Amino acid sequence: MEVESPFKDLVPPFDYKKEMNRWNHLFNVLNEPEPKIGHTPRIEVWRKNKSVLWYYPAKQKKYGIPLFFVYSLFNKPYILDISPKASVIEGLTNRGYDVYLLDWGTPGYEDKNIGLDTYIEKYLSTAVKRAIRHSGCEEVTLVGYCLGGTIAAIYASIAKEHIKNLIVATVPIDFSTFAGPDKWVEGLKNGDINIDRFVDVYGTIPSSYVEAMFRAVSAPVYFSHYTMLLSRADDEKYVDKWRRMNKWTTDQVPFAGEAFRQLFNDLIKGNKLVKGELKIGDKNAVLKNINSNLFVISSTNDNLVLEPQSMPIMDLVSSVDKTYKLVEAGHVSLALSGLFAVVVDEWASSRSNPL
Repeated sequence: MEVESPFKDLVPPFDYKKEMNRWNHLFNVLNEPEPKIGHTPRIEVWRKNKSVLWYYPAKQKKYGIPLFFVYSLFNKPYILDISPKASVIEGLTNRGYDVYLLDWGTPGYEDKNIGLDTYIEKYLSTAVKRAIRHSGCEEVTLVGYCLGGTIAAIYASIAKEHIKNLIVATVPIDFSTFAGPDKWVEGLKNGDINIDRFVDVYGTIPSSYVEAMFRAVSAPVYFSHYTMLLSRADDEKYVDKWRRMNKWTTDQVPFAGEAFRQLFNDLIKGNKLVKGELKIGDKNAVLKNINSNLFVISSTNDNLVLEPQSMPIMDLVSSVDKTYKLVEAGHVSLALSGLFAVVVDEWASSRSNPL
C-alpha cells in the first residue's frame, strides 16, 4: 500500500535546469574582468611620494567652500567613486560642490618610517594648503570617513589652516571599546598584545595581513556575501554592486609600519586622543581645540566602528554648532549606496557659503 509522505510540501522539488543556470551565473561572475571604478572627472593638483591630491570640479558650482575628503589608511578611497549611479563624489559635484580628495597611495617597504605625524603634518597639511590655494578660498570643509575621520579630527585640532566645517562619518574616536574578537580586546586591555616586534620585522604591514585582520573582525559577515551572490547571481543590478564591493574589500593596501605602531600604541591601546594626551610632532592634539562646525554621522548596522566609539567627540570639542546623526546603513553601504552624499549635502549646504 502506497503511503503519501506528510513532508512532501516542506521539501521543494529540485529544478535541475534552474540550479545549473544559477551556478553558471556564479562561475561567470567570479571569472569576469574586474569592474571599472573611478568615473567622476578629476584633475591631479599635487603629489608627494605615493600620495596624490585630486580635484573633482562641480558640475555647476553652487557653494564657495570646497569639500576636502580624508579617507582611511587601511583601504583605497575609490569606494567614494565606485559606480556612476552611487558615487559619493559624483553626487556632491552634481549638487554643486567642488571636491578634493587626498589619496594616500600604496606604501612600500621604503615607507616603513612614515608615521601618523608625517602623514598629518607633511602630507595632509600640505594638501589642504594646496587645495585652498587651488580653490581660491580661505577655508575648507574637511570630510573624514572611518580612520580618515580620526585623522581629520586630529589634524583639525592642530591645524593652522581655517577649517570651517568638520564632517566625520563612522569614525573611531574612543578606543576603550571596539569591535573585534574577545581575546583581542582582552589582550589589549591586559597589555598582552605587543606589535612593536611585528612592525620591526615587517617594516610595512603586508596587505594580506590587513585583509586577514578585517576578516577576523567582521566574520562571519565577511564570508556570507558569497552565499548571497549564489542566491542572486541572475540579478544584474545586485551582481554589479556585489562585484564592485568585492573588488574593494579584497583590494587592501599595506600599512606603513611606523604609522601602524603609532595607531596601535597611542590610539587603540593608549586611547590618547580621548584622554587629551596625543602628540603629533611637537604639538598636542587636543580635541577641545576644535571650534569648527561639527557634523558626526554613525550607521545603525556598522559592525566595524561602534556608535559609542564615535559619540564622545561631541562632548570633547569646543564647537558651538555641532550635529550628531544616526543613519540607517552599514559601515561601507553608507558610501557604497551614495547615501553619504545626500546626508553631507543636507547639513553642509547651509554652511558652505551658497553662491
